[in-house]
Amino acid sequence: MRHSYHPFGEHAILVELTGEQNLSSVIRRYCALLEQQAPSWFLECVPAYATIAVFYQPFAFAEQEHSPYKAIKAELEALFSRIDSALEAPPRTIEIPVCYGGSFGPDLAFVARHNRLTEKQVIAYHTKALYTVAMIGFSPGFPFLEGMAGEIAAPRRTTPRLTIPERSVGIAGGQTGVYPIATPGGWQLIGRTPKRLFMPHEEEPILLRAGDRIRFTEVSLEAYKELEVRHADHS
Repeated sequence: MRHSYHPFGEHAILVELTGEQNLSSVIRRYCALLEQQAPSWFLECVPAYATIAVFYQPFAFAEQEHSPYKAIKAELEALFSRIDSALEAPPRTIEIPVCYGGSFGPDLAFVARHNRLTEKQVIAYHTKALYTVAMIGFSPGFPFLEGMAGEIAAPRRTTPRLTIPERSVGIAGGQTGVYPIATPGGWQLIGRTPKRLFMPHEEEPILLRAGDRIRFTEVSLEAYKELEVRHADHS
């Protein structure tokens, strides 16, 4: 595997990886190793699809001749040689109930027509897969998921919506995801979950993290309403 390092603002280094089929696993192991070692300069690592942003405390190197970037780059390169020995945390499997179609999924019919399927077949493909959270990004708690069946892939909307309701489940290209908060967006909406992915007042405000396994389950409108009330009471 090839990896390179780039300055990322004044307090971070961007590690870019190429040449590996399963980059997500490598990135998670690298972050796990960083967090286990917890160097004095280390603040946080933020994983993405093919990069890791490593944030650091520059004042930890105030007494050294070299710049913080050069010193930390050297440590990160040494750490990378030990990545094969790093162990990921056991993945969590989280079930996300979804009420598909209707006002919650106004684009379900389009996804079905685009793929020459029925709406029930789209739902069956979407709920059959076991997804992996590749990264969190775009908005607080938004999960980019790997593992969606190609049979239900669909292009983004030509005209994005100005507001997508929170907890909407969508498809864009070969990916699926959940909008934790109301934002503009161009994904094709196929349903909505009563489960909250972003809880700003909680000690752990984001439900999901990279490496989690996700399974979507279909629920009726009545069950959705009951679950929505239950999740609201616990938020």
